[in-house]
Amino acid sequence: MKALTKTDFNFPGQKSVYHGKVRDVYNINGEKLVMVATDRISAFDVVLPEGIPYKGQMLNQIAAKFLDATTDICPNWKLATPDPMVTVGVLCEGFPVEMIVRGYLCGSAWRAYKSGVREICGVKLPDGMRENEKFPEPIVTPTTKAEMGLHDEDISKEEILKQGLATPEEYEVLEKYTLALFKRGTEIAAERGLILVDTKYEFGKHNGTIYLMDEIHTPDSSRYFYSEGYQERFEKGEPQKQLSKEFVREWLMENGFQGKDGQKVPEMTPAIVQSISDRYIELFENITGEKFVKEDTSNIAERIEKNVMNFLTK
Repeated sequence: MKALTKTDFNFPGQKSVYHGKVRDVYNINGEKLVMVATDRISAFDVVLPEGIPYKGQMLNQIAAKFLDATTDICPNWKLATPDPMVTVGVLCEGFPVEMIVRGYLCGSAWRAYKSGVREICGVKLPDGMRENEKFPEPIVTPTTKAEMGLHDEDISKEEILKQGLATPEEYEVLEKYTLALFKRGTEIAAERGLILVDTKYEFGKHNGTIYLMDEIHTPDSSRYFYSEGYQERFEKGEPQKQLSKEFVREWLMENGFQGKDGQKVPEMTPAIVQSISDRYIELFENITGEKFVKEDTSNIAERIEKNVMNFLTK
């Protein structure tokens, strides 16, 4: 099982390349983006030393499926998926914020709540809530988009407007799309016996129109619970059975790593890598309701280059 952790393509019309935490994004003629979902994995804003076989393929295929399933809600950047690990899309000017929407109190929001915080991103939270409890209505808690190596910071709607990161009209559209996409994601998840707990969306503008960008409803950008047993576990105060990258974070925390200065990433043995890959396949099959078909990984970079070149030159 091979993993793709680095790319260095030179496509026709290529103006620049941006290497993100897990995606490499190639700018073609200032018009299109070729986004390669690599097998890199990040947690606590740190890229881990080992790649996870098939992870890029799974994330790209889940995102493509949900982008196609939400085109009636808002326009999105996707034009084509010429390779299982690649999406080609419209180049948009991204808003420097991520729109995070939460249906349940968990993760970092729960950690803050437990320490006494009762307001996140300007949203007031009621007293007496418990971990994994459903909010009366989903809440939008945006963050800034941090540069590589820095942590995203919570930001309120008021602060976004004050800093001019979006106009009041733009923000209204972002929030409307965010809640509508979350509602659709929640409905699709329910059909699969899942609960969409929280997720994030990124938006940008192209020719004055706001587009949904990047990935959507993947286990890297979202957290899912299994519906079955949710209520029972909640009432007993037991951890929920989840479908997300949280299991990777938990493994790191158990081994003394939370991305803080001076901490060392624990050794990722072949067995650990294999188990993470297997979990991602489980995520894919549960989220999409489809069997995961492993692509040939004997020479991933060559395959991607050929498929993308065919698309760009046709």
